[in-house]
Amino acid sequence: MTEQQIQSKRIKELELQGYYVIKLTKTNKNGIPDVLAIAPGADVLFSEIKKPTCKVSSLQEYRLKELQDHGVKTEVYRG
Repeated sequence: MTEQQIQSKRIKELELQGYYVIKLTKTNKNGIPDVLAIAPGADVLFSEIKKPTCKVSSLQEYRLKELQDHGVKTEVYRG
């Protein structure tokens, strides 16, 4: 399964759970996760999509921690 297929799967799962999902393609900060999901009531989840064999880069790890430090839920989704 390609990363794009895994990403499509995760987006569909989140939408079925009631999230409003945005695929982030370009941001002002490198390393930001691929998907932003907003639940009713403004609960926010950032999802970094990876193939099972791929590693999260040190910059991506830094951004995930930065988001967590701001009280935002994050995940690394591997399908």
